[in-house]
Amino acid sequence: MESDISHPCPACGTPDALTMLSLTEEIPYFGEHTQVTLSCAECGWRQTDFIPAQEREPCAWSLEVNEPSMLAVRVVRGSSGTVRIPELGLEVSPGNHSTGYVSNIEGVLQRFIDIIEMLLRQAATDISTDDPDRDSAESGQPKLKELLSTLCAARAGEFAQPLTVELLDPHGHSAILGDTAHSRPLTEDERVDLEVGPTALILDLGD
Repeated sequence: MESDISHPCPACGTPDALTMLSLTEEIPYFGEHTQVTLSCAECGWRQTDFIPAQEREPCAWSLEVNEPSMLAVRVVRGSSGTVRIPELGLEVSPGNHSTGYVSNIEGVLQRFIDIIEMLLRQAATDISTDDPDRDSAESGQPKLKELLSTLCAARAGEFAQPLTVELLDPHGHSAILGDTAHSRPLTEDERVDLEVGPTALILDLGD
């Protein structure tokens, strides 16, 4: 179902430019969800989230990835989900324009790869232009290249060590849908420390 929203775009501020598209479907092993996408016709801003039909408690999911078949395990990441690979010290927290997605473990690894490749390109630019941060960029490159090599090998199904993919979601909209995935409630300290992502425009639609 598609409908227009009487609400200014959070990115460009254009009034009455938002459209909401909602689609309800059954996600295997995770239940009925409504995918809600808000988009702006003026600037192209877009935000997607996955809202479970049943209220879910704040949760943490984890999966130890140690063989190629596990790359296909499905991942549902809500806009409030934090993704971690603790063995590599990697974490992606939800920002103000965070969006949800349905992917798999390979896709999650690719997202980390994309971020590290972007950081390496930025470091190369800083070094070549005598940026004030040149020394920091140079010193950080070996570590980034090491992380990139490890992630690319894992994406190809080659594991020098098992990697754990974790999803922590204070809204309970995220999950790892594998037979060997583990879930648990978030601790109170985790709930306080975790970012919660964008302000939920969806909650304001009735105003």
